[in-house]
Amino acid sequence: MVGARVVDPASGLDAVRAVGMRGGAIVSVSETPPPAATVLDATGLVLAPGFIDLHSHAQDRVGMRLQALDGVTTALELEAGGLPVAARYRQAADEGRPINFGYSAGWEVGRMHLFDGVPLDGDALDVGLANVHLPNWSRPCSPGDLARLLDLLSQEVADGALGFGVLLGYAPDTDRSEYLALAARAASLGVPCWTHMRYAGMAGVAEVLAAAEQTGAQLHICHLNSSSENDVEEICAAITGARSRGVRVTTEAYPYGAASTNIGAPFLSPEALASQGRPTTVLTYLATGERVADEARLRQLRADDPGGLVIIDFRDEADPVERDLLLRTLLLTDTVVATDTMPIVDGGRRLPGDTWPVPPTARVHPRSVGGYARTFRWLVRELGVLSMMEAVRRCSLLPAQLLEGVAPAMRNKGRIQPGADADLVLFDPSTIADRATYTAIRPSAGIAHVLVNGEFVVRDHELVLDAMPGRPVRGSS
Repeated sequence: MVGARVVDPASGLDAVRAVGMRGGAIVSVSETPPPAATVLDATGLVLAPGFIDLHSHAQDRVGMRLQALDGVTTALELEAGGLPVAARYRQAADEGRPINFGYSAGWEVGRMHLFDGVPLDGDALDVGLANVHLPNWSRPCSPGDLARLLDLLSQEVADGALGFGVLLGYAPDTDRSEYLALAARAASLGVPCWTHMRYAGMAGVAEVLAAAEQTGAQLHICHLNSSSENDVEEICAAITGARSRGVRVTTEAYPYGAASTNIGAPFLSPEALASQGRPTTVLTYLATGERVADEARLRQLRADDPGGLVIIDFRDEADPVERDLLLRTLLLTDTVVATDTMPIVDGGRRLPGDTWPVPPTARVHPRSVGGYARTFRWLVRELGVLSMMEAVRRCSLLPAQLLEGVAPAMRNKGRIQPGADADLVLFDPSTIADRATYTAIRPSAGIAHVLVNGEFVVRDHELVLDAMPGRPVRGSS
């Protein structure tokens, strides 16, 4: 590849260079192009390490194809996880994936399995959505049951899980001592806990910070942008202070003022919304596209389809004050860009994973399709609040570094250096933009080429349909 502006956050290189590849790896970064069998003229494009998404629930071909068109080369399911992870890795490898994949051990589904007898099929998100209504999994458990749960999750780490995925916010009645025990076990195994906090706002952050400080665990706070309420300044100060004391807490955010989850989530009950001062109309039910009109309709949908997906408006991006609160979470030091990509639904049902092209009736939160392009369009080009180098770092090198302790293979990702994996994205900095909306799935603009392990999955702005070079990212603890 010649003529591109190479942006490598690991070395600080930001200059036009020729990058040579062979056998799925980068072999040279030089001012003078080496002899090559194939030469790609990338003049005018930025060449960056492929984007690494720590928070992607769309672990099928269709979801990953859309992410590839947004510059993603590795998409990991770390918040909900998988269980058993061996089955998830095997399924993905057997079916083929266009980008790299990996899973944490799913705490929520582990509880469903042990306490409600739910069989395990590997896909923690689907199992969780289908069984969220069951009575026992979200309750406090006995010391003996907690020991069984910890042993189950620990075995998953031995089988390659990338830490523990802990959906505390979906089971807020569980004991605080359980989260402490999870953090302590994770610390002993040398793996992270990827945490959806028990509560939004400072109360949730305080619990995570206390657990990290007491146990020494690496604890990660998911989607800080949608979990901070109006406590943004207090939260950012608390996290910064904890880090200065050596507390191992990491954060992620995505650049949207709306969230997405299942309508049966505890924090979307009529009582919870009322306590937050939010009307039911902040919810859009994806199966029908309707705004949830009132409390009666919300109760009906939660009873009939608790796993049904909704969009949740939490920040008005047109309001300068609200926008600044969103930006504050995005710009907190070392906050990773992670999309929280969701499964695509069509008529209320999950779109089959091998579907392509995506039908016009399908719906998903636009973060699932354009989260990275939006970062470069909005935060870099339009607002200028992130430099190109810093945006690339937050989308590639920084997430790779968060995983290096549990997955040594990540030391070869997020970098443009000899010996690194040839997971690369080439984009036009003047035209890169998100095109997806809340009512239309449209791939991002300006992404010219994406390579995974040296193979094109996007070439000349078009998806390469038969390219399945994705490899597993496994833990080695």
